[in-house]
Formats: sequence, structure tokens, C-alpha cells
Amino acid sequence: MVDASRESTRGERWAPTVPLAMLVLASAVAAPTAVLFGVHTPGWLVTQAGLVLVSAAWTWWSLLQRRHRTPGSSAPDIHFLGRMTLAFLLTWINPFFGIYAWVGYLELADLRNRWVRRIGLVGVALTLAGSQSGGFPPTGGIQWLVFTVLLMVNIGLAALLGHLQLRDARREEEQKAMIAELGRVNADLERAARENAALHDTVVAQARRAGVQDERQRLAREIHDTLAQSLAAILAQLQAAQHDPEPEARLSRATDLARTTLGEARRSVMDLAPGPLTSTSLVDAMTALVTDWSLDRPVHADVIIVGEARPLHAEVEATVLRIAQEALSNVGKHADASRVGVTVTYDDDQIALDVRDDGNGFDPATSVTDSSFGLRGMRQRAARLAGTLDIETAAGQGTAVSLHLPALSREAAA
Repeated sequence: MVDASRESTRGERWAPTVPLAMLVLASAVAAPTAVLFGVHTPGWLVTQAGLVLVSAAWTWWSLLQRRHRTPGSSAPDIHFLGRMTLAFLLTWINPFFGIYAWVGYLELADLRNRWVRRIGLVGVALTLAGSQSGGFPPTGGIQWLVFTVLLMVNIGLAALLGHLQLRDARREEEQKAMIAELGRVNADLERAARENAALHDTVVAQARRAGVQDERQRLAREIHDTLAQSLAAILAQLQAAQHDPEPEARLSRATDLARTTLGEARRSVMDLAPGPLTSTSLVDAMTALVTDWSLDRPVHADVIIVGEARPLHAEVEATVLRIAQEALSNVGKHADASRVGVTVTYDDDQIALDVRDDGNGFDPATSVTDSSFGLRGMRQRAARLAGTLDIETAAGQGTAVSLHLPALSREAAA
């Protein structure tokens, strides 16, 4: 496209000078050959010189008007008819001026009026046929025959050349229209790119805010599930030691819990993954959790593993362990239960956790207050991994917490 546009611009620059160049060449050839056609007398020479000057002025005027020509102007038609008439008169005087008349072929495509184009085609062909047959007017039957044949040939050539010029002109207009359309498309693309950049910045900012909020909620859940519960357990041991005649066991237990809590706090600064899962499997961590929980409570707790245990995604295992920890904490605080069962079920496409107790239960129709962060935290943890958390309970009939999560493999963490 660019090369075609450059060639078109270069052609438009030198094409207007062709008529002047051909006029000069024809004049140079006609001057020494005037004697051959009997037009070497002063009268003929003056007439010829006058027509040459008028033709030059007419062409020069056309060049000046070309710079200020408006689309659809009839100036090209007027210039062509005037120049064709002058070329015919010059060729009548000397056939070698057909060199100048030939330029008319180059201007046929510029004509706007269809009838002017047809008249011009015949006029140029007539002038060239007269030049090629020996000059005007033809004399004798042979010259008339030659003139007629040359006229038909020139009309055919002029028609063919005009058709090719019109086709090239249409193609050039299509190229210009295509370039203009590409320019509009590029402008639209640049505008769309700017809008997309602004939209991208907005989405990134929203995602950043959402990420910050999600991280805050995750931190709150981690603190609640680890530090807060551990501190509550320490406080319970210290309060019990105040009324125990032999508080050494209670104090030792509180010391162990404090040491564990301190380690958990340090680990949380570095990595919020559950500490028990960093070196053991989920089954071992779950067993240790239930065992430690039951040491401080007169509650019989069992751990049951169903299915073939296998390593899962770290987030999945952490969520199962944290929800089990929170469910046990709620049993210890509110249920007044005598028996608790923790079941972990491994299926092909999911892992399930069930924590059931025989405690007091509660009325599920009663709305949970905003301060019940434990239940909200469990639901948030489940929803974060596209899981479900169901709570079945009734007053005096115990409580069952059921968690179902996709069983993402350990390789999915990569």
C-alpha cells in the first residue's frame, strides 16, 4: 500500500510536464521538416509558431489550475478539449505534431464527463491517424484507405488504453479509500487500546483491593484458629490451677501450650500454613489434634479415617485441619458433650470432614450473631476452595458439622 501510494505521488508529480516536453520535441522535429509538407513559408511558420505558443500557454495555465482544482471540477474536460483542438490544428500543418497529439491518451482517465471522454477518444485517434497516414487532408484513394484503417486501429488502441487507465484510476481510488479506512481503524484501535489500558488499571486496582481484603480475612481466621484458641486454653489451665491443690500438672500443661503458641506465632509470621502439616500428614495431624484436645476435657473423642489417605493440596489439608480445630473448640465451649467423633473421608474427587457430638445442640432457626466469628470463618474457608459447609443440629440432639472440599492433588500447587 505504501509503495503504491509513493509511486502514484511520483507519477502525479511528473505527469503534468509531459505535454510541454512533447510539445517541445514535436516543434524541434517539425521545424526542419516543414519543407517536406510545403509549410515552410513565412505565413505557415508564423501560424505554426503562434499555435505552439498558445498550446504552451494553455498547458501552463492548466498546470497552475491543477494545484487549486476542486473534486468534480470540469476544468480537466475544458483543458483537454482545448489542447486536443490545438494539437489537431498543429498536426494539420505538420504531421510530426502527432508526437504532441499523442499525449491526449494520457489524459482520458482524468475526464469526468463521459461524452467528453468519448469525443476526446475519437478526436485523438483522428489526429494520430492523420499524422500517421501522411497528413491532412488525405489525398487519393490509397491514403484515404490507410487513414481509415489507422483511424480504426487508433480508436481501438485509445479505447483499450482508456479502459486500462480507468481501471487503474478506480484501483487507485480503492487503495486511497482502503488507506483512509485503515487509518480510521488504527485510530479506533489506538483509542480502544487506551480504553483497555485504563480498564486494565481499574481491574488491577480492584483485584488488589480484593486481595488485600481476602488476606485480612485469612489472617483473622488464622489468628482466631491458632493464637486465640491457644491463649484461651492457657487461660483455662491457669484458672484451673488456682483451685487445684496440686497445680504442677496444670502449670506444666499451660507452659507447654504457651511454648506451642509462641512457636505458632513465630511460624505465622513466616508462613500461615498450619504448623502440624509442615512435617506430618493430615491423618497424623488430625489424630494429634483430637488427642491434645481431649487431654483437657472429660470427653471421649475418636478419629476415623475412611478411604485411602493420600497427600492433597496444602490449602485443602489446611482447611480441613482448621475447620476441625474450630469445630472441636466450639464443642468444648458450648456443647457440654460426652462423646465426639471426627471422621475424615477420602473419595475420588472430594474429601469430607464430619465432626459430631452428643451435646446440647442449638436451635438452627436462631440467627448467628456477628460476633460468632468461628462459624463465619469456617464458612469462608470452605467457600474459598469451592467447598460446602453444612451444620445439622437441634436443641438437645447434638451437632454435626460436615465439610466437603474438592480433593485437589498435591501437584496442583505447582
